[in-house]
Amino acid sequence: MLSLKKLEAEVASLPDKELRKFSQWFAQYEAERWDRALQADISSGKLDHLADEALAQFASGKCKPL
Repeated sequence: MLSLKKLEAEVASLPDKELRKFSQWFAQYEAERWDRALQADISSGKLDHLADEALAQFASGKCKPL
């Protein structure tokens, strides 16, 4: 496995076209990873307290229309 320093050097040495392709791939990779983590948190109930708090604030009239 590549070390972080070696990976950084490899990325830094990419030609512009390849760097753009890598950047697009990495952005997609990060977004998918974030989505999976968020879905896992939702499924496990980790975020339920935030939903409950938002619903309570809405029910008590503390919310304004956008």
